[in-house]
Order: sequence, then C-alpha cells, then structure tokens
Amino acid sequence: MMSVYVARCFARLLSKNSSPVCISLSLLNFSTFKEILPDNLHKYDFSPQLLSRVASVLARCKNPEKSDSVLSFLKESGFSNTQLGHIVKSRPGLVVANLEKNIKPKIKIFQDLGFSADEIAEMISRNPSILNRSMRNRIIPSLTVLKGLMGSNWEVSKLLKVSSWYLNVNLDKTMVPNVEFLKSCGIPLNQITRHISYFPSFILQKPELIRKSVEKADEVGVSRSSHLFISAVGIFSSLSEESWELKLKTFQNFGLSEDEIFGMFRRVPQVFSVSEEKIKNIIELLLATGRYSTLSIVRYPKSLMYSIEDRYKPRLHALSALDKKNLIQDWPSLGTLCKTSDGTFFGKHVYPYLSKASNIRIERVHSLAKESSNLSAS
Repeated sequence: MMSVYVARCFARLLSKNSSPVCISLSLLNFSTFKEILPDNLHKYDFSPQLLSRVASVLARCKNPEKSDSVLSFLKESGFSNTQLGHIVKSRPGLVVANLEKNIKPKIKIFQDLGFSADEIAEMISRNPSILNRSMRNRIIPSLTVLKGLMGSNWEVSKLLKVSSWYLNVNLDKTMVPNVEFLKSCGIPLNQITRHISYFPSFILQKPELIRKSVEKADEVGVSRSSHLFISAVGIFSSLSEESWELKLKTFQNFGLSEDEIFGMFRRVPQVFSVSEEKIKNIIELLLATGRYSTLSIVRYPKSLMYSIEDRYKPRLHALSALDKKNLIQDWPSLGTLCKTSDGTFFGKHVYPYLSKASNIRIERVHSLAKESSNLSAS
C-alpha cells in the first residue's frame, strides 16, 4: 500500500504545473521512483516519462496490482516493448482496462479476419484508440459496413492494413452516403473500392465535399463514364479552391490556355496533386533544353510527376553533352525521356556514345547502361 501511496504522490507532482527544475529533480530521483512501481512494469523498459504516465493512472486506480494484465496479454500476443510504449504514450488508461471485456475480444476479431500477430500489433500500435472503441457501437458496425462494401473478410483486412481509421469514425455518416452517391453518378462499385484501397481517406470525407468535387469534375469535362472520373473527384476533394486556382495560374504563366489545362486534367488528374513549385521547376527545366515545348508537356502531362533529381537531371545532362558534340540528331520524345527505365534509356540513348563524350560525368549512367547492354546480349 505504501508503494501505491508514493506512486500517487509522484503522479500528483508531475500532474501539476511544475517548473523544469522540479521535473528535472524528479527524473534525477527516478531510480527511487522505479523501485516504487510494481516490479512487473519494469520488464517493458519504458522511459521515465512513460512510467510517470502509468503512475498517474495507477494513482486513480482501485486495483493497481492488476496494471500488468493488459500489457502482459499484449506482449504475449506479439507486441514489442516499443509498440507497447507507443500505446501507453497515446492511451495510458489502457493499462487498467478490463482485459476480458475490452481488450481480448478486439484482438480476437482481428485474428478472425485473418490478421497475423505482427499485423495486429502494428495496426494497434499506430492507432491505439482502436482499443478504446466500443465493440457494439463502433467496431462491429464498421466491420459490417466494410464487409458489405468490400465483399469478403480478406478484402476488409487488406483495407484495414492500409488504414485502420475506418474503425474510428461513424461510417454511416461518411462512407455509406458517399458510396451511394458515387454509384448514382454511374461509377461502378469495383472502381470505388479500388480507389479507396489506394486513397482510404477519400471516402471518409463529408458528403457535401464529395458532391462539390463531382460538380467540379463535371465542369472541367471529365466524362462520368471514364475510369478516371473517380480519380478526378478524388483530386478535387483534396484541393482547396485556393490551391486549384494557384495550379491554374502556374500553368497559365507558361502560356497554357484553359482548354489545354483542362485537357491535361482529363487525361491525368493526378498531375494536379503535384505542388506548384515542382510543376514550375519541371516546365522550366524542360523548356531550357530547347528540345521540349509546352505543347510536349500538354501532350504528355504525366511528365510533371517524375523526379527532377533522379530522373530528369541525369538524363538531360547526358543528352546535352552528346548534343554539344553533335553525336545525336534527334532527342527522344518527352514520353521516352520520362517513362523508360534507367538501364533502357541510357543503354539506348547514351552508352553507345560514351567513348566519344568523355565529358559526361556520370559513372552510374555508365554502369546502368552497360548492365542493360549485357542483358540484351545474353
């Protein structure tokens, strides 16, 4: 009982607006405090800060001696000490939760869905609030909605591995009306489920936002029968009006018309998820070569989605060096410049000329191209 009393006093000390000096002194005396806590908590290697959070919970607990039951069960279920630390940091009250009533049933329901022990530990350590959710009012209803949408436990588990936040919200107020509305727009259910597998937060947005996003997709001329319509809706739902206007202005500053900009959006909506700065930098880089124009970009808008440092600069440097020595007459198309692999690109457009262009300072290019050449020969 004395240890519990001291733990309570320590917790009250830390819960007050203590000065940094007081807290420092408390932590300096942590070796004494550690001896006061139940021995069974020491095995988790929690930091002094985490143990102080546990102490504050135990100070309000009628049966502090049971504080290890939840942690021991989770440890036996495959949770690492680090993962347990994340849980305690986020939800310290879970250490005194009712194991049989609140914890075990939730672990079992994920086991029944086909989750491995490691997957359960990873999911819950990232989203500990799952263990605070009501089985009756939140978890079971959410899983029922998800299974009705996805079709099988396997598909539900795959979706939850991407985002467990579906268990944190009322799906009847977001996902259900959003899915029904998108279906009424002519979007097949398989397209909806595929899209939310990659962008899980999309379907959890307010129904009013989804409706406005559909209207905007219609305004720029994306056909509802196109498989890209749902991507267009998803992009608009993630953009503020200000962000959309900034992207339009960025393209307009390079002389693109509204028709050209909307045409790019209709072909590759994802381009508009790229930042204005990156769009500007790529267009400037391509125009500076004198070999690519804004028309090239309009025809191949996906060119704005590739890495400047890893994709463009090495290739443009090599082509420019060859061009200065009049070793190439025709530059590759913008699509070829962007989408081909390093080995294929350098093997075809650069490596055959390296012996005549010693000023190309990229050993990596040489090795990649030679590897590609060797593969072709074999």
